[in-house]
Amino acid sequence: MSRNAPADLLVCYDIREPRRLVRIHRCMRRWGMPLQYSVFYCRLKKHERQRLENELRDLMDERVDDIRIYGLKSYAQIQFMGKKPLPDGLMVLGSSVLERIGER
Repeated sequence: MSRNAPADLLVCYDIREPRRLVRIHRCMRRWGMPLQYSVFYCRLKKHERQRLENELRDLMDERVDDIRIYGLKSYAQIQFMGKKPLPDGLMVLGSSVLERIGER
């Protein structure tokens, strides 16, 4: 993969204190698309991922909080069970842009 190519990431967190939880959630809304309250999909270049990691470290308490960043293979299929995270007719494109099916 190219050094500048964006990577698909899944960011999940468990934050103990409500104020920190709100701050981290606001931060993540700037970087990615929420799939659940504490789970976000992001498509970031290496330098963007580093900036996100630095922001999260500044906001979290490393003694009690847990933040995980998982790399996703872009060709892997995503399966949803139960309530869908996106309305019918919406899909995630490679650039993490939402687009209605049939409106390309």
